[in-house]
Amino acid sequence: MTSTKIKAKRAARQYTWEDVEVLTYKSEGTAPFKDVTRQVLFDDPHLAAQWRYFEVAPDGHTTLERHQHVHAVMVIRGRGACLVGTEVFSIELHDLIHVPPLTWHQFRATLNEPLGFLCLVNSERDRPELPGSEDLQLLRQNPDVAAFIRV
Repeated sequence: MTSTKIKAKRAARQYTWEDVEVLTYKSEGTAPFKDVTRQVLFDDPHLAAQWRYFEVAPDGHTTLERHQHVHAVMVIRGRGACLVGTEVFSIELHDLIHVPPLTWHQFRATLNEPLGFLCLVNSERDRPELPGSEDLQLLRQNPDVAAFIRV
C-alpha cells in the first residue's frame, strides 16, 4: 500500500496561500498583459489537472490568447469583464466561465478593484497562441470586441 502525504494549504492572508509562491503571470515581453499575478494552488499527476489563482490589478488585463485545452474559471474576487470567442461578458463574484478549446479569451479588471479568479486546466497543456494580424482583423469586426481587447 502506498502512502500519500496529505497537505492542506491554509490561507496566509486573503488571496494568498501558505507555501504557494506568487508568480509573475508571464515573462515580460513574451505577450501583452498588464498587472497580473498567478499562483499554482494544486497540481497532481493523478488528477492530471492544475488549479491556479490569477489576480488582475485594477485596470489590468490578461493576454489575448487561445489554446487547445479547456479552461474552467470561477471569479472569487472583484468584478471585470472577459472575452470568450466573439462575445464580451461582464463578470462578478462566483460567476463561472467556460473557455472551449481554440477560443480567443481575455480577462480585464474594472478600473477600481482587482479581479481574482480560479482557473482549472490540464496539467500538461499546449502553449498559448497569440493572435496574428488576420485574427485581430476578424475579432475587430465586432465593435464590442474591438473596444474590449488589449494587445
